[in-house]
Amino acid sequence: MAGAPDRTEATFGALARRIAPRLVGVFETEHGPRVRLGLRARALEPAERRALAGLATAHLARGPGADGHLTCDPAQLDEAAEGSPLFRALAAAAHHGSRRCDPPRVMGIVNVTPDSFSDGGLYLDPERAVEHGVRLAAQGAEVVDVGGESTRPGAAAVGAREELERVLPVVGELARRLEVPVSVDTTKASVAAAALGAGASWINDVSAGRADPEMLALVADRGCTYVAMHMQGEPATMQAAPEYADPTAEIVEFLRARVAACLKAGIEPHKIVVDPGIGFGKRLEHNLDLLRRLFELRSLGRPILVGVSRKSFIGHVTGAERPADWLARGRRDRPPERLGGSAAAVAAAVLGGADWLRVHDVEPMLEAARVARAVRDSSQPVIQPT
Repeated sequence: MAGAPDRTEATFGALARRIAPRLVGVFETEHGPRVRLGLRARALEPAERRALAGLATAHLARGPGADGHLTCDPAQLDEAAEGSPLFRALAAAAHHGSRRCDPPRVMGIVNVTPDSFSDGGLYLDPERAVEHGVRLAAQGAEVVDVGGESTRPGAAAVGAREELERVLPVVGELARRLEVPVSVDTTKASVAAAALGAGASWINDVSAGRADPEMLALVADRGCTYVAMHMQGEPATMQAAPEYADPTAEIVEFLRARVAACLKAGIEPHKIVVDPGIGFGKRLEHNLDLLRRLFELRSLGRPILVGVSRKSFIGHVTGAERPADWLARGRRDRPPERLGGSAAAVAAAVLGGADWLRVHDVEPMLEAARVARAVRDSSQPVIQPT
């Protein structure tokens, strides 16, 4: 498909937020190539329905809930986009979703907390945390992410002062010693500002700017890279009873709205990364749906970061013990539990088009990602029909 130079408004503007277009399939027919787009069919105006009906190859079918699927010739869609905001929004989703993926990159995790779900307390000492971050970078991490507040299910909130005491010494020393960017995992603008002052250049915010009204303005002012993540609820209660009618479609639309908020705040588009929030307010079936349909997030045109490392949904599938148990029983000479499951989930994320992988175990996850990428890049078409 031919590309337009700037699709920001078509992807994140009011019309796109209303009709919610996303690519769900690219395939060949006896009449030539076709794209299949998901959209919020009930949100279409009568004139927009007539316009779709006028596209010779277009077929609008009902999908789950208020959703629908539009199948059409990509060349005709491009031609129609020249004079129509509706078709521009649909074409933008198709273009973004069908682009070739770059090689996936890894963000290494450094938790300076006593209660993180997998390695809580292991790197609470700043010196050990710094050495761990240096080791992750040496193993191939292209960003090192430092967190001082656990966001595991049921975790209690931590005050800004305590969070700063945990992360600042580590962020500052890592920024001094590493050539790769340092990220701070926080929802608080005051913590983010101090970490940026100490040398961080990424903010990883599990609330996508909803927890602190000053966060997005700070990011825009400092010009740092910003990861906006989906979470239903908050860490203390998010796993109580998460519900979705269509988890992946709803998460795409949440992230579309949060990117729009970032753009309105003045954050540059190329500085925004989206994260579907595996395990954050999601049951097993929701997490598996996200991994199966991850490519639908590509219609947002922003890099996708996925964090599956050692998470509980893997244990729900495999029956593996909790990751913390192997440490509690003194099994420090063995690989952590859920390592194989994490590698499989990482491979699934790469096959779905993930650009970034947030992991505890850099070397084995890079190996899994490279194999998955080789499989992904050897196949045509880029996306199979659903």
